[in-house]
Amino acid sequence: MSTATQSGPIDLDSLGPLHYLGIVLALVSGLIHVRLGLSFAPSPLGLSFLFAGIVFVLACVAVAMDYRRRLVYGLGVPFTAGQIVLWYVVNFAGGPKAFPADVGTLGAIDKIAQLLLLGVLVALLRRE
Repeated sequence: MSTATQSGPIDLDSLGPLHYLGIVLALVSGLIHVRLGLSFAPSPLGLSFLFAGIVFVLACVAVAMDYRRRLVYGLGVPFTAGQIVLWYVVNFAGGPKAFPADVGTLGAIDKIAQLLLLGVLVALLRRE
C-alpha cells in the first residue's frame, strides 16, 4: 500500500488513467442507483438500490485511498456483474417489458457504465 499524499489520505499519485476511468464509471452507476433508491424508498427495491449505490461510491473512496485495491477490484467484478444480471431478471425475464426496446435512458447509461467498469476491473486485476 502506498503512503498517502501530504494533503490527506487520498493517494492521487498512485492513480493511473484506468483507475480514473473506473472511478468515473463506478460513480455514474452509484449515483444512478442512489437516485433510483431515493425515488423508490422505503420499499425493499428502493433500499437495495441505495445499498448498491453506496457500495459503488465507497469502492471509489477505497481505491482513491489506496485501500486494498486488488480486493476492491476482485469484489467489484462479481458485484457489478450481479447488478447486470439482476437488472435483466427483474426488468425483462418473464415480464411484460421487452429487451432492448424498454431499457430507458437511465438503464442504458447505467448498464453501459457497468459493462465498461467490468472491463476496467478485469484489466486492473491483470495489471496488479
